[in-house]
Amino acid sequence: QVRLEESGGGSVQAGGSLRLSCAVYGNLWSTYCMAWHRQVPGKERERVAAIDRDGVTSYGHSVKGRFIISQDNAKKTLFLQMNSLKPEDTAMYYCAISLACEDVVDAWGQGTLVTVSS
Repeated sequence: QVRLEESGGGSVQAGGSLRLSCAVYGNLWSTYCMAWHRQVPGKERERVAAIDRDGVTSYGHSVKGRFIISQDNAKKTLFLQMNSLKPEDTAMYYCAISLACEDVVDAWGQGTLVTVSS
């Protein structure tokens, strides 16, 4: 069973940057997709970026050009570099893993809070 643990959240002013990390514990499958999602109270959770085992990435429209998803396969760690942060990026950010990027999520992390002030 895979367990995910996020870190790196915090408070930053608009225009600033943060880097989130997600440590993966357990054995990874031969194929997988890892992603970052975010959720604001009262709204649905949205996927902001995803990366598969081959390194193919995809981004949500609202973060494209500002966020970069990457992974260190040897260290089993997922990253999200967030640049040019906006107040509307304020949310709880979750790491997730699934067999394929179009599949339902198989495991979630506990989340890390990002707060962007204007």
